[in-house]
Amino acid sequence: MKTFEIIITGRVQKVGFRACAKKIASDLNVTGTVMNLADGKVQIYATAEPIILEKFVSMLYSCPRAVIRDIRTTEILPRTYAEFSIIKSDGRVSTLL
Repeated sequence: MKTFEIIITGRVQKVGFRACAKKIASDLNVTGTVMNLADGKVQIYATAEPIILEKFVSMLYSCPRAVIRDIRTTEILPRTYAEFSIIKSDGRVSTLL
């Protein structure tokens, strides 16, 4: 298992991108978190097998209404998550989906 920090730039806030990322993660059994950043980017921490993480990242481009300009992935020390969660701007975990 590996964990990636993924930073997505473009029009990715207020377009349902976090919910889309959660749906893709759930379909692929990826665990982690997704949250909006103050600078307009979205940050994802994702844990899964390396080939699944690659598929997850490539599938993010399919999120409707989002216009992704760049996706930067960085492998970090492995993290363990029970599920894939949306972190709201106020720090709360969303129960969407």
